[in-house]
Amino acid sequence: MEAERRVGVAVDFSPCSREALKWAVDNVVRQGDYLVLVTIRPEGNYEQGEMQLWKTTGSRISTFFAALIPLTEFSDPNIMKKYGVHPDPESLDIVNAAARQKEIVVVLKIYWGDAREKICEAVDNIPLSCLVIGNRGFGKIKRVIMGSVSNYVVNNALCPVTVVKLSDNK
Repeated sequence: MEAERRVGVAVDFSPCSREALKWAVDNVVRQGDYLVLVTIRPEGNYEQGEMQLWKTTGSRISTFFAALIPLTEFSDPNIMKKYGVHPDPESLDIVNAAARQKEIVVVLKIYWGDAREKICEAVDNIPLSCLVIGNRGFGKIKRVIMGSVSNYVVNNALCPVTVVKLSDNK
């Protein structure tokens, strides 16, 4: 019997992260898995968002289920507005269909801070069995100025990481 798998997908609900989400559902996720969407918010919203999250879950315990938002809740725009997270309808369709068809549990985990560091923190804290992340395809100059989140995660995460590049025809 296999241990439960926690497949992580880093999402910001952009076309790039939607492509990574589709790829993960089509190629990695299987029946009985947990699909954990990891999203990062700017630090400016940290205290308000974290306090709301702890108030909702009633826990600061660092366990898998503490402070994870179930699919039914993150599908509700009013609940997500509290956290400053705005899942797009297409991503919600992808995860709702996957939950039904593959019989998986889908949850959302929100972190506040630097995306590179927080995604790696999620890998350790949840912990994730593997992670799928999108790549925006920045050129060399933009990558030097802005840094590459996917490159950082590939080199620092303690689980297998798959980088999905946004195809040119999207």
